[in-house]
Amino acid sequence: MTTTAAYDAYADWYEDYVTGAAAEYTARRQALLRRLLGAGHGVCLDVCCGTGVQADELRALGWRPVGLDLSGGQLRHAVRRLPVVRADAAVLPFADGAVSAVDCVLASTDVPDYAAVLREVARVLQPGGRFVHIGVHPCYVGAFADWSARPAVVVNERYADRSHSYDAWSPAGVRARVGAWHVPLADLLNAVVTAGLRLERVEEIGPGGVPDVLGLAAVKPA
Repeated sequence: MTTTAAYDAYADWYEDYVTGAAAEYTARRQALLRRLLGAGHGVCLDVCCGTGVQADELRALGWRPVGLDLSGGQLRHAVRRLPVVRADAAVLPFADGAVSAVDCVLASTDVPDYAAVLREVARVLQPGGRFVHIGVHPCYVGAFADWSARPAVVVNERYADRSHSYDAWSPAGVRARVGAWHVPLADLLNAVVTAGLRLERVEEIGPGGVPDVLGLAAVKPA
């Protein structure tokens, strides 16, 4: 199964967005990436790397980043920041145990089967290798959540709907353009464990009382 490269049409806009209007959001999740991944060495595969904005953070921690994405438009920007491979995250073109670490940032909602991506992550990780997931918070960000009356967030019964949707409370953001697959919290955590990874840490972050980002760190048992 090959995922459509939905970001191709918005690659230039997205590069400007993550480094401009959403720069504060980018900085918050990069700080979370630093905490959850930690220092290391060897290849860190940045799955669904987008325009490659994680590359400097990964290098600063001692890792050698390699980016992978399906979107050629996104990779036009990413190639300036790190070596890249164009491929489907659900069929990683790497041998078993080939990489020391993997990170996947804000991509769980961009693929139709994130569990398949996690199985591939576990396969290409070496024993003892570390995986970091950072994504929109499954409980509070999605077509089912209305943030227009912050700090209150209204969550409706569509939380149970796992389908793809372009619905978003903000018409100016990413989801109104490329849509999102919803991955409920239980589905996400169960998929990590089922892939054969050992969950070590979970963090929730946000600018107020309700977190908008969920991060987790897991390892492949030795």
